[in-house]
Amino acid sequence: MLTGADSAESAEKVMDETLSKAGLLLGSIEYIVSTGYGRLLVPFANRNITEISCHAKGINSLFSLARTILDMGGQDCKAIRCDEGGKVTNFAMNDKCAAGAGRSMEVMARLLEVPLEDMGERSLQTVERPSTISTTCVVFAKSEVISLLHSGVHKNDIIAGLCDALSHRVLALLKRVGVEKEFAIAGGIAKNIGVVQRLEEKLGLRAHIAFEPQIVGALGAALFAKELLEKSIKCGVDN
Repeated sequence: MLTGADSAESAEKVMDETLSKAGLLLGSIEYIVSTGYGRLLVPFANRNITEISCHAKGINSLFSLARTILDMGGQDCKAIRCDEGGKVTNFAMNDKCAAGAGRSMEVMARLLEVPLEDMGERSLQTVERPSTISTTCVVFAKSEVISLLHSGVHKNDIIAGLCDALSHRVLALLKRVGVEKEFAIAGGIAKNIGVVQRLEEKLGLRAHIAFEPQIVGALGAALFAKELLEKSIKCGVDN
C-alpha cells in the first residue's frame, strides 16, 4: 500500500487489511516492529528499527553469505555492509535527491508515457545507442529527456541512458563501503532488469535478488520482532 501523506493512517489501514485476510485481531499479534521513514509514527508498534538494519537482517535470512547490500528504494539509496549475522558494519546513503533513487524512474516513466514495469526491458532494446543523460538532477534531466524526444531519439535509447546513469551513480555509492563477491539488491529498483544488468556488468558480479525485493525490509522487521519477543519471554522466565 502506498504510504501517502499520513504514515500513521496508512499503517493502520494496511494492518487492518492484513488482519482481515489472516482472520486475526490486532491483539493476536504479540510483537510488532516498524521500519522505514514513517516508523516513528506507527501507533501500534512495540519497537521501531531503521530500514538499514532491517534490510541487512532480511537479506541475511535469505542470502546468508551476502556481505554487501544495495537497498534501492523510491526515496533514497543505501549501500550496506554486514557481517555473517546480518549486523550492519558500515553504510552509505545518497543525498536527499530523487536522482539516485527509484523516484527518478517513476518521474521519467510518466514523462515518456511508458509503464514503470517496462522500463528495464525497454532499456535493453536499444535502437541506436543509449542516450547520454549528463545531469544528476531529476528536474534538469526531464528537460534533457524532452529535448531528446523533440530531436527524434527513440524512447528505448533514452530509457537506456537513464538506466545507465542510475547504475553509474549507484556504483559510486557502493564503492564507498566496498563490494564483496556475495552481493544482494533489495528495494523496488531490483525489479528493473536494465539497472540491475548494467550494475552487474560494472561490478563483474551477479546480484542476489529476493523473490519480492520490496518487502525485504519488512521481513527484517518481522525477524527482529521474533527475536525481541523471544528475548522478553526468556528474561521474564529468568526473572
